[in-house]
Amino acid sequence: MLSANTAGPREISVLLRGEPGPISAWLDQEDAQRALLHLAVIVVGSGLYGAAMGWWRDPQQALYVAIKFPLIILLTTLGNGLLNGMLAPLLGLNLRFRQCASAILMSFTIVAAILGAFSPLIAFLVWNAPPMSSAAASGSTYSVIKLTHVAVIAFAGTMGNVRLFQLLAQRGGNRVVARRVLFAWLTVNLFFGSQLSWILRPFIGTPALPVEFFRATALHGNFYENVFRSLQQILQQLD
Repeated sequence: MLSANTAGPREISVLLRGEPGPISAWLDQEDAQRALLHLAVIVVGSGLYGAAMGWWRDPQQALYVAIKFPLIILLTTLGNGLLNGMLAPLLGLNLRFRQCASAILMSFTIVAAILGAFSPLIAFLVWNAPPMSSAAASGSTYSVIKLTHVAVIAFAGTMGNVRLFQLLAQRGGNRVVARRVLFAWLTVNLFFGSQLSWILRPFIGTPALPVEFFRATALHGNFYENVFRSLQQILQQLD
């Protein structure tokens, strides 16, 4: 087992297993090396996934998304750390603000590690998809790829929080408090992260629009409306 004072790459396997003992000890420490390691995993893992996501449109789009995706996760980490730092004590979890922010950072480190592991599968999906064209963008291929990303990101985000459930139960004193806090964290992740992703689009891109880092219409519409339209499009193709 890793020492509580050890900060190194082997920590990531401990995080992925959600081992409450060492993770709880890390929360009580202020370790800049550990924080930098977690930030590096977030940048590399989510950057690889972002590159695979944008490659279907264009290599330049892949570069843009490789930059934007880690940025989204880091901003979501910051926003969630602030919000959940206030929510956790209200829900019965005995964590100071710094400890709560550290737990959120570790949860997103798990998310990024999972996304990085999925990036070869996403690259394989994009490689075998027909080239992006107006026909492909208006058909079911685009919707399938988009919803695949939604499913993978939702899975990674959920696991990033669920893996820390034992830690929450240990620090909160019982599983009821842990479930309450976990539900609050997942809800904040969903609403904050998904809408931030919508604002910083495009990620996949469309052939009818130029490759760009940030759209002028970024504040128009919302993420949930777009997902609903994609589901409708797939169901219409199946009729």
